[in-house]
Amino acid sequence: MSTIELLAPTSAVLTPEALGFVAELETEFGGRRRDLLEARRQRQADLDQGIRPDFLPETASVRSAEWTIAPVPPALRERKVEITGPVDQKMMINALNSGASVFMADFEDATSPTWSNLVEGQENLVAAYERRLELTTPEKSYRLNEEIATLVVRPRGWHLLEKHLLVGGDPVSASLFDFGLYLFWGGRAALEAGLGPFLYLPKIESHLEARLWNDVFAYSQERLGIPLGTIKATVLIETILAAFEMDEILFELRQHSAGLNAGRWDFIFSVIKKMRQWEEFVFPDRSQVTMTVPFMRAYTDLQVATCHRRGAHAIGGMAAFIPNRRDPEVTERALAKVTEDKNREAEQGCDGTWVAHPDLVPVARACFDRVLGDRANQIDRLGDGTKVSATDLLDFEIEGGTISEDGVRSNIRVGLLYLASWLQGTGAVAIDNLMEDVATAEISRSQIWQWVHRRARTADGTLVDRDLVNRLADEERKNSQIDLASAWNVFSEVALGEEFVEFLTIPAYQFLD
Repeated sequence: MSTIELLAPTSAVLTPEALGFVAELETEFGGRRRDLLEARRQRQADLDQGIRPDFLPETASVRSAEWTIAPVPPALRERKVEITGPVDQKMMINALNSGASVFMADFEDATSPTWSNLVEGQENLVAAYERRLELTTPEKSYRLNEEIATLVVRPRGWHLLEKHLLVGGDPVSASLFDFGLYLFWGGRAALEAGLGPFLYLPKIESHLEARLWNDVFAYSQERLGIPLGTIKATVLIETILAAFEMDEILFELRQHSAGLNAGRWDFIFSVIKKMRQWEEFVFPDRSQVTMTVPFMRAYTDLQVATCHRRGAHAIGGMAAFIPNRRDPEVTERALAKVTEDKNREAEQGCDGTWVAHPDLVPVARACFDRVLGDRANQIDRLGDGTKVSATDLLDFEIEGGTISEDGVRSNIRVGLLYLASWLQGTGAVAIDNLMEDVATAEISRSQIWQWVHRRARTADGTLVDRDLVNRLADEERKNSQIDLASAWNVFSEVALGEEFVEFLTIPAYQFLD
C-alpha cells in the first residue's frame, strides 16, 4: 500500500481504516481515471478540428440489442420530485423534511469543497441515516420528521482532486474520496436503514467513465462485504458527449443503474466548452437557451426514450427559480414558470424532476400527479417511435436569439457573486430570485468567454470585448456591498483568458482551506 498523508484535521469519519479504504481505491483505480481524463483531452483536440460527435459505431450492438437494467429497489420506484442541496445540517434537514421523494445531498455543484464542509457533510450523512441529524440555533431547532425523503449522494466528478489527502505523495481523486468515505460509513448506515447506498454520478463524458464507476462499485462491495448490485446510481447526462452514449452508459451500469437525469445547466455549459472553437454558433443570453430550443428538446426526448426502453427512470432537470417570500409578484411569476416547466417534463415522459427549494416541491408534485395519477412512474411509456439523430443533438440554432448588454451584465454579476460566496465556503446561492450553483456560474463565465472570442455583438451593435466586460465588472464591484476582488481574480481568469479553463473550480480550489 502506498503511503497515506492527511494534510488536514481529523474527525470521527477519518479513521485509519476509512482512509485506508480510500487509498486502496485510489491505488486500484487512480491510473484508469487519469487515462480517461487524457482521453477527454484527445477528444477535445478532435472537436477543435471540427470533427463532429456522433453515435459510436463500435457500440451499435449495445444500442440495437434488447436488454434492461436490474430492477430498482422500492425506495427509488417513485421519484416524482427530487430536491437538491448542500450537505450542511440545516439544508439537509429542511430538504429531507420537504415532502420530496428524494433528496440529493450534493458534494459537487452545490457545495464549496472546504475541508470542514466535506468532512462535516460525511458525518451528517451518517446522522441522517441513523435519524439523529439535528441542529439548534438561537432562532430555531431543526429535527427530522417521521417521514423523510430518500437520501441520494452526489460525489465530486472525475476531473477533481482532494488536496488534503495524499496517497504516494499525490492528491487522491475527489470522486474516490467522497465515494469511499460515504460507502465506508454512510453506505453501511444506509444498508442498515434499508435505504441505499444510492448515488448520483456527475460530469460523465463517456461509457468508459461509467464503466470505471461500475468497476469501483463492484470492487468496493466485495471489499466491504456488500452484495453485488446493492449500490444504485443515477447518471447525470450533463455533457454533450454523454448524450450520444446514453444506452452505453446504462449498459455499463446495468447492475447498479437507477436511471438518467437531464442535467440541463451543465449540459448547456458543456456545449459551449466542447464546441468552443466552432465559429458557426454563438449562444444568445442564457435566459433564451430554454428546454424548448431544438438541441435541448432533442436531448431530453432521447433521454426519455432511452431510459424507458431500458426500464430506467428518466428524471427531468432543475428549476432554478425560487420563491421570494417578501415579494408576492416575484413568487407568482416563479411558480408560473416552474409549473410550465414541470408540466412540460411530465407530458414529455419524465418520471420525476428536480427542484432547489422546498416551496417548489408541492408545485412540481402536482404537475406529475396530474399526468401520472397514483402511478409511481411512467417507465412503461415507450414513446411514439420518433428517432433523435446526431444532427438533432447538434442543432444549436436558437431562432430569434439575441445578446443584450443586460445579458452580459447578468453573467458577470452571477459569476462574481457566486464565486465570492463559493470562496467563503457556500456553494448554493440565491441571486436575483434564482438558485445559482457551480453549473450556472459555469454558463455565465463560458458565455462571456465565447462572446469575447467570437467577437459577438449585442442586439444594438455593441461589441462584447474585454473592455466592455471590464467596465461592467467594475460597475458591479462598485455597487456591491461585499468585496468582489478575489472573485474577480478568478472570474477574469476563466472568462477572459486566452485558453479556455476546463472547470472554474480547478483554479478556484487553490484558494480554499
